[in-house]
Amino acid sequence: MIKKSLAILTAGLLAAQLTPRAYAFNPAEQALQSPAEIMAAAEASDWRQVDSNNLMILTLESGAVYLEVNPLLAPKHVLRLRELAKSGFYKGLSMYRFVEGFVAQGGAGEQETDIAPLQQEFVSHTKQPLALDIKVNDNDGYAPRSGFINGFAVGQNEAGTQTWQLHCMGALGMARGNGVDSATSEFYVVIGHAPRYLDKNITVFGRVLAGMEHLQRLQRPGSKQTPFNPIIDLQFADQLAPEQRPKIRVMRTDSERFQALVAARKSRPEEWFVATPNYIDTCAMAVPSVIDD
Repeated sequence: MIKKSLAILTAGLLAAQLTPRAYAFNPAEQALQSPAEIMAAAEASDWRQVDSNNLMILTLESGAVYLEVNPLLAPKHVLRLRELAKSGFYKGLSMYRFVEGFVAQGGAGEQETDIAPLQQEFVSHTKQPLALDIKVNDNDGYAPRSGFINGFAVGQNEAGTQTWQLHCMGALGMARGNGVDSATSEFYVVIGHAPRYLDKNITVFGRVLAGMEHLQRLQRPGSKQTPFNPIIDLQFADQLAPEQRPKIRVMRTDSERFQALVAARKSRPEEWFVATPNYIDTCAMAVPSVIDD
């Protein structure tokens, strides 16, 4: 049984179109409130339930890490993780690589496997523009524009026909060798400052919703622990019995409430702030999540 608790994740934890809300308010007026006040006023329609098909649970010795995968932008990589998880491939392997402030990586490491390499999905190409739920920035140095789709921080070309997930803290990606189509099964999670220079160089296909602290507690290189950072299991929620499936809500990034939250994070209307640049880096804009008992 997976232990479930109630928690609202803040900026340290970073991220389908739903029916529009039946009521509306003015986000510009809400920006005069603090982020905490906006969150306190959130209603049920401001949230979406994470699909159990897309909820991945990485169980480590210290606890569970909950991640949401992103089939919209990287369906082949999501399918690969689903198939491997269902087969029990990761059970008993380890988080064998840990780089302080950068990445935690898990899988078979240097062990020989017969897993076929995947075709890269660095960027999703669409004939029609893929609409952002909200645009946060124009040209941040790495993307002509960036914002959110379905709770995931993304970058786009100016036409909106090329979309990729950003290497924000908490991003889930698939490690590869020198060949662009060489990824097989080794996954990683960004655990520090966003390494945006990796954008469009590696396939990113999900993000941490909760449990980042368990990745931060991993043994560092040189530890005498045996086995080293074992993976107890890696599963998808729909592979569990219904009563064991975690129930996690994510704030809808297409909601006016999230729009107001972005505006408040940019302007910081709280009395404490002296400098208010009216700007926020897209990776620094946390998408709130709630784990329900």
